[in-house]
This record gives sequence, structure tokens and C-alpha cells, in this order.
Amino acid sequence: MIPSYQQNTVLRRSWISGSSDIMEVGSSQTETPRLSVPDELQHPYSKFSDWKFKLFRVKSMEKAPLPADAQLVKHLPPQVALSPPPAKVEAAGLDKGHAGSVMRLCLGGKTKESVEGAGRHVDLKLLEIDTHMNHLRSLCRLCGLPLHKAKGGPEREVQAVLDDASRNSLRRMGCKASSWPEVIMKVFKVDVAGDMETIHPPFFCHLCWKAAIRGGGFCCFSGIRVPQWRPHSNLCQLCSPRKTSFKRKGRKRCKSPRAAPHLAKRIKSDHHDRSGVGVNRGCRPVDQAAVGRTWLRSGFQRALWVKNITCCKNIHLSSSLLLEDLPADFLRAITCQVCDHLLADPVQSPCKHLFCRTCILKYNRALGPHCPACTLPCPLSELTSPNKAFLGVLHSLILQCPEQACREQVRLDAFRDHTLGHCENDEEGLAKGQPFDSYLPVNRGGRPRQHLLSLTRRAQKHRLKELKTHVKMFAEKEEGGDVKSVCLTLFLLALRAGNEHRQADELEAMMQGRGFSLHPAVCLAIRVNTFLSCSQYHKMYRTVKATSGRQIFQPLHTLRNAEKELLPGFHPFEWQPALKNVSSATEVGIIDGLSGWMATVDDSPADTIARRFRYDVALVAALKDLEEDIMEGLRENGLEDCACTGGFSVVIKESCDGMGDVSEKHGGGPTVPEKAVRFSFTVMSVSVQLEGRGEQITVFREPKPNSELSCKPLCLMFVDESDHETLTAVLGPVVAERNAMKESRLILSIGGLLRSFRFHFRGTGYDEKMVREMEGLEASGSTYICTLCDSTRAEASQNMVLHSITRSHDENLERYEIWRTNPYSESAEELRDRVKGVSAKPFMETQPTMDALHCDIGNATEFYKIFQDEIGEVHLNSNPSREERRCWRSALDKQLRKKLKLKPVMRMNGNYARRLMTREAVDAVCELVPSDERRQALKELMELYLQMKPVWRSTCPVQECPDQLCRYSFNSQRFAELLSSTFKHRYDGKITNYLHKTLAHVPEIIERDGSIGAWASEGNESGNKLFRRFRKMNARQSKSFELEDILKHHWLYTSKYLQKFMEAHKNSAKAMQATIDPVETQDDGEIALDPMESMDF
Repeated sequence: MIPSYQQNTVLRRSWISGSSDIMEVGSSQTETPRLSVPDELQHPYSKFSDWKFKLFRVKSMEKAPLPADAQLVKHLPPQVALSPPPAKVEAAGLDKGHAGSVMRLCLGGKTKESVEGAGRHVDLKLLEIDTHMNHLRSLCRLCGLPLHKAKGGPEREVQAVLDDASRNSLRRMGCKASSWPEVIMKVFKVDVAGDMETIHPPFFCHLCWKAAIRGGGFCCFSGIRVPQWRPHSNLCQLCSPRKTSFKRKGRKRCKSPRAAPHLAKRIKSDHHDRSGVGVNRGCRPVDQAAVGRTWLRSGFQRALWVKNITCCKNIHLSSSLLLEDLPADFLRAITCQVCDHLLADPVQSPCKHLFCRTCILKYNRALGPHCPACTLPCPLSELTSPNKAFLGVLHSLILQCPEQACREQVRLDAFRDHTLGHCENDEEGLAKGQPFDSYLPVNRGGRPRQHLLSLTRRAQKHRLKELKTHVKMFAEKEEGGDVKSVCLTLFLLALRAGNEHRQADELEAMMQGRGFSLHPAVCLAIRVNTFLSCSQYHKMYRTVKATSGRQIFQPLHTLRNAEKELLPGFHPFEWQPALKNVSSATEVGIIDGLSGWMATVDDSPADTIARRFRYDVALVAALKDLEEDIMEGLRENGLEDCACTGGFSVVIKESCDGMGDVSEKHGGGPTVPEKAVRFSFTVMSVSVQLEGRGEQITVFREPKPNSELSCKPLCLMFVDESDHETLTAVLGPVVAERNAMKESRLILSIGGLLRSFRFHFRGTGYDEKMVREMEGLEASGSTYICTLCDSTRAEASQNMVLHSITRSHDENLERYEIWRTNPYSESAEELRDRVKGVSAKPFMETQPTMDALHCDIGNATEFYKIFQDEIGEVHLNSNPSREERRCWRSALDKQLRKKLKLKPVMRMNGNYARRLMTREAVDAVCELVPSDERRQALKELMELYLQMKPVWRSTCPVQECPDQLCRYSFNSQRFAELLSSTFKHRYDGKITNYLHKTLAHVPEIIERDGSIGAWASEGNESGNKLFRRFRKMNARQSKSFELEDILKHHWLYTSKYLQKFMEAHKNSAKAMQATIDPVETQDDGEIALDPMESMDF
């Protein structure tokens, strides 16, 4: 173990030797040494690359850890430097060979100290900076001439306030500047507000002062050319001037500027002799220009140089103000490692050393981003605030007021307020004799003060003069003179206070040099389309930010602000007349779906959870999402605003279907089914009624009506779709809002103008089971087979084609009243025959149509059974056993899997139905059918079905399949003949529901509506898998909050606004390339991302 006093010595010596060649001040990139590393060594945030960088710079004397040093470093405390000097290592009893460097590698094991002598172990870099600053103090900031040559008056400080004589002279000529930087900016067109002591001279000569006064503080009549000052480097002309040439060039040779002072020969020899003996090791003269008679230790000399750079003597408090006699170690802990003053606004480096914020900023600007105590890398971005316990101890220190008349004992945290009281008293005493009050502008009334932005630039400067002075004083005191950063930080805080986080994020990205990030809508679309949870997105955001150094993605709070504009409840609107029994509030988000339970209902089931949007608010959000498409449709049709006075008509397709068991099964216990139901809607078309015309022009039509991207969720509930009472109670408020909207019109701002909308609702996206639930009909196994007509199953099997649509919602309500009251006192069978299968009260109106998706699935199920019968020749054996049927099904599944790679399923779904109803499937099945006649009949049956299928599956059959539409009646008649003759064994007195609708009602529905496939429930069915993915994405403790998150993200998934952003950024991967190889881009709009191809989550 190393003693404490030797540790401190090692600590002081290590940063002296290690910081001399860390970084050249003259380089243009002073923030990190990795900027000059070869490309193959660059890796972001890699300390190994920093260490490897030292091996490539042979000129550098910074010590790099060798393998032999690893054992030593493990036993040293963290505050001790990695490579202590040889003298202290020998004192500690350690081997001298442990101290290694790059020069040791180059000189065969010799260290820098053994070659050059220990006397040169001082920090040469600080010596160079101090010498360079001494040269700068002797030159003029504006003309560059030595100050002693400008005779006639004293020199002035560049950053000082105007003296009395100069202020009076400039006031007489109309200049109201208060400081020299303002005058210099106007006269010499040079901004000296950001001058640094290590680069720019702090004074200007009397000749430049006369030029400024003669110009009246506005212009310059002399030919003074302001030189361009550069940072110190190895080729600095002030410290290392060029050798004068003896060749005449036709002009008088100028006298070279004074170079750095050198030691005399005798002093050098004495210095080497003393350092070699080791008597006065580590000592040096105060001024090398003088003959070295007065000697100081290197630590004191270094402290003088550092204080010369920081210039914080008049800002920070000295440790001599402490009342108590504190221990040396504690005093060292509460003082800055740079300026030796009490810590002011302390910051902590990664190596656990403490500094004043302004001191470490100025030190790093002059000598590079390295710790002054241990020479380890210390970037400004890694400076953190110390522990709160240490800050509490620091602020509790007792100081004594230096004012002679006060001498009060004050805590450190209250010392500033205490001294301000003295300053105010002093200013009051000086203000009484102030001779320049007459020059201050006085507001004598008159016109009111104008807004700041409406003034001229000169008037703005005049009004903000005091604020600018205060900001500059704060920047000089706290931030090292960086006025720009202080002003930008104030603007950033003002944006944050006003909740304008989007502009604040862009400003913060610009301030930190990260470049502009992706648009919040793009980030939101990426998160929703890739099904990222909050934690997953935040992890990706932090990883990309740390890897690339740029804020490519937006933070979560920005995404939440973008969500508000897309979710229902953000846009104002009005209904004329007001909706009945519906609140007029517009800022309504997600509400409880059970809020519509009537008081007469006893208790809702404990597991019944429902969340929904209010129907009218959701429709408003959907129309605002289509605002660009509506305006584009108006422009394409050449319609002006004056011609659209008749209002818009919006057609809405409603869908409702059960999602089955959505419970997440974990473990091997008994699974309790958790049924869920989703009610959704789709904006099918928007048309406008022209003034003076009877026709309507469609300005928007949904291009993909059966896609899950267009089916917007309205209500999600954990309810079994077979529970008629619960489903009726939950959807009752939705039905009430829907009926109220039919009798009113919506007033909404679209394209900057208020426009009126009327809605037409069509409930077509229901399967057979849901239609029977909503219309109060008996189950699908009832005698009354159809939901469109009053035919029984026997009548439909005898007459398969000739039927018409007779049922309606109003007729079902009338039949329910007859069923409830039994006015004719009939028996149960007679009453059932009279009401045609109505057994419950219809609670929601549905459009008399057929669902194309479930019709296809139902028919495929029937063909699957026909294939089994033909394999087993059921037409010859009318009563097969159960084992025989299992054998036929197994043979059919094997054949389909062998020929079509179609795996068997427990329940028929849409994908299996599409692949089964093909010619290839029939050919594969016919290989197992023994009779050639039956094979031909089966192929003909499938061919007829394939010709009829496009008629009800296509979105617009008139345009997509006109030939099949014309032949549909003939094909359906021939199909019915085959079923009643060749397959009579199966359809003798019975027929399935969907086959009956396919053969009997398709032409009539198409003639009335124009399409069947466009009004199908396929989009709602496709949303079932989205529900499960969003539920896995938003796993929460409470199912209520989980359902809210699912409903919110499902709505965002269907947003047209986000889909356009995803399409615009679909084929570009620049954003992902920027995360891997960050390169500054000129145009932020070119950054794009394909989340599905470029990311794997």
C-alpha cells in the first residue's frame, strides 16, 4: 500500500506529466482525440480506442498502460494516477520499471525521465500556454501591434465597460453603447464577445481607441485591418518565430516579435546538475527570463499558470474565508482541483475528481478534454453533478464575510445573497453622485410600447440592453463567456415551459450537434407498425442515440403529443341540431363501455370489461384523418368551395364479430376461455351534393375496404358474443348515438372551412351468427334457414334459386311484438310459424346482405364434406359408420398435404378456404375418387363455383368481372341442378345457409348495392390477429388499462396519416444507415426508414 502523502504526490505529478502532449491547442478539433484516429480504429464511446490512439502518436509523451502496469493499477486507489513518476515509485518500494510510456517502447526500455532528466518533468504544455498568453497580453487585439509602440495613452480592456471619458465622448456623437464589445462590433465589425484568453489578446491600443472615438462609435475612418488570431500550436509564430533571412527583398526587414525566453547556459547547467543530483527536484524559477535566483516548486508554478488561464480570482471564493481550521484532506476535497478555490457549481468527472464548472470548461478549452488531476479522458458531456450528501456538506460550510464593517458568519449557500446586499448598498451610495443620469432614456408616456418583434433591430437592442448585460455577466461568471449557449438554453427552457416539446427537441438537437431527427409521425408509425411497447421503443431510442451520437428517433413524450392529434377527442365540432341524449362535449377520449348500463340491469358480470370511443367523436377523428384525401378529391373533380354548399354524404360500413378465445394460456392448468368482441367501422365513401344538380360526385372512395388498415375500432369488450343480454347492454349506447346522428348533420372544419356532413350507416360486416344475435333471430340451425327471406330449409332445398329478400329490421321488430304479446292466442308452433323465427328483440339494424368472407368459408366447409363423401362413395352407401368417415377424412388430408402442402386444420379459416377452392385441389381429390362419372361431376361443380365466386368476392363486379356477372344466373341454375341430381343423397330436403344465399340472393343484392365483397367483414376479421399482437405489446396488470392501450394503438394502426408517412419512408434506409454510420445530412426530409426490413425486434 502507498502512504496517503505519497498518493497525493503521485496524484499531483501524474497529471503534470500526462497532460503535456495530450492535445495540441492549435488543432481545429479540440473536443476528442478520436477525430484524428484512422478509420479502422474508430468506434463510438470506446475507451480502448482512446488508449490505442496513444500507440499511434509517437510524438506524444502521454503514458499508456502496459501489461506490467495491470498488477499495479489494481492495488492503487481510484484517485491515484495510472503511471506514477519513478521517484515516488522508488519511495514506495516499487520497481522503477513499472512506469512505462510510448517512448519507453521506442528507446528500448528507457523512460522519458531517465533520458531527459527529472528536471523536465514539469508540465511543458502549461508553460507553452502561459508564454503564449504573455505574448498576447503585449499585443493589440484590433491591429496586432505591440502595446508599447502605441504611445499617447493607456491601453483598454476589450471586455470592459466604457470608462467615463469614452462614454461622454460617444454620447455626444449619438452612440449609447455601454461596453467596448458593442463599440468594437459597430466600428471594426468584429465580435469580441466570444474571445478566449488563450487565443485573443485582452487589450487594445490607444491608436485603435482614437479610431473608435473619431468614428463616433459607428464607423472607422482609419485603415486598420484586424488580424485573424489562431490558437497556439507547435508552429505558432508568436512563440516560435521564423528565422530572419539575410537576403534583401527590396524593403526594410521588420524586427521579429519577441520569442519565448530561454535559460542562460550557466543556469541550464546548474539546473541539470541540481536535477541530476536530486536536491531541488521539481523546482523551477518563477521567471525564466530573469537569472534563476528565486526558485519555486513546480506545483506552485503550475497553479499560477492554471489560475492565469481560468481568471476566477474575482469570481470564486478563497478557502481562507473558512472560519474553522479544517483538515488538509477535507480542505482538498472541497476545493477545485484547477483553481484551488472553494467549489462553485461543482461538477464531477468520470474519474471522481471535483472541479468548478467554469474552471474545467476553460481548462478543457485550453488543454483539451482531460482531467487535470489524473490526465484520464474527461469529455464535457460526461461531467455529472456530485452526490447530494456531499453538496449538503459543502453548502453547510461557514464563511466569514470579508466586509470590514460586517464580519458576519454566513453559510456557503447563503453567502451570495449576503454579499448582494452589500453591493446594493454600495450602488445606492454611488448613484447619488452619478453624473450621467441625464443621458439615460426616460419614458415620458405618449404612445404605448410596441411589441418587441415589431421594432427595428436597433430599437430591439436598445430595449434589451439591460438583459443583454445581465446575460453576459452570467455567461462570464458561470459558463466561461459562452453567451450563445446561455441564450439558447433560455429559449429552450421557455419552449419546455410552454409544452412546445417538438420545437424544443429540434433546438436541443441543434445545440448538441446531433442534427435533426425523424418526424414524430414517422417514429410513431414505426412504433405502431412494428408493435413496439413503450419500454422497447425507449430502449431502441437510447441505443440509437448512444451508438450514433445523434437523436434519430423522437423520445416517448414527443410521440404521445403526436398521438393526441390522431386520437378521437382532439378536434372541435358541432352537430345541428344537437344530438339527442348525447353530450355536446368534444374533448372525449376513451370511455367505459359499461357506462350505458341502465339502472334496471342488476349487476354486470365481474369479467365484463368494455372500452370504447364515443361514436360521433370517432367519426370526426376519422374524417380529419381523411382531410387530405377529401381535399385532393375536390381538386381532381375541379370543385370549388362555392359549389359544395349542399354538404357531404358519408357512407359508413359497420362490422362486429367475436374474436373467440383471446386468453393468454401460460402453464398446463385448465384454460378458462376469455371471449372478446370488437365493433368497428369503415369510411367507405365521401360524396358531395352540387348546387342545382341532383347527382352526387364521389370525392373519396376507400381503395381497400376489406383491409385491416381501413377498419377503425370503436368498441372492445371482453364479452361472449352468444351472451345476448350483455351484448345488447354494451352496444345499446352505440345504437343510441347512431340513431341520433341519422337525424342531424355534422359541422366540421375541413380544408380551413366549415363543412356539413350527413352519415349513412350500413351494418353489413356481420357473420351469420352475429346477424341472428342483432336481429333477434333463432340460431343458425333453425328451421328458418335464411336471414334475408322467410324460407324454411325444406323450401330452400326444393327451390334453390328463385327467392327474394323479404326480411327487414322494422319487420323483425313487428314480429317480435307479436311473439311477445301473442295477440291471436296461438299455440307455440303456430306463433313460431307466424313470426318466421324471431325469438328476441332486435337491437341493432343490419343491412340485408350476405358476408362474402364467411360465405366463402361456409361453402368451402361444405365442399370439404363433399370431397369426403365422394372418396367413400356415399351415394352407394347411405349409412357409413363413424370410423369409415374418419378414414375418408384422413385420406383426404394426406392427399391435400402431399399435393398442395395444405396442412389440416381443426376449424375452417379463410386461408385454408382459398387454397381448397381451386382446380388443383379438385384434381388432387379426383385421384382418390374411383368413379370417372363422379370425377367429372365434381370438376364441373367446382368450375361453376369458381365462375360464380368473383361476383360476390370482388369489390366492383361490374368493372372487374362483367362476364361472370352476366352468366351468374345460368351458372347458379346449373349448380342447383347438379346438387339436386348428382348429389341428391346429400341435399335431399336440406341445404346449408350460405349455399342458399349464394344461389338465391346474390344477383338481387348486387343489383341493389352494386357489390358484396366491398361490404364484407374481412377487415374486421383481419383485426383479430392485431388484437392479440397489441395485447402482447401492451401487457399491463389491469385488463382495463390493457384494453385502453389496445384500442388506442389499434386506432393509430389504421390512421391514414401515419400510413402515408410509412409509404413515403418505405424504400429508404438512410435513417438506419445514420444509426450505424452517423453522417451529417443536408436535408432532413431525405431521412427515411423501413421498419419491417431494416429492424428485427
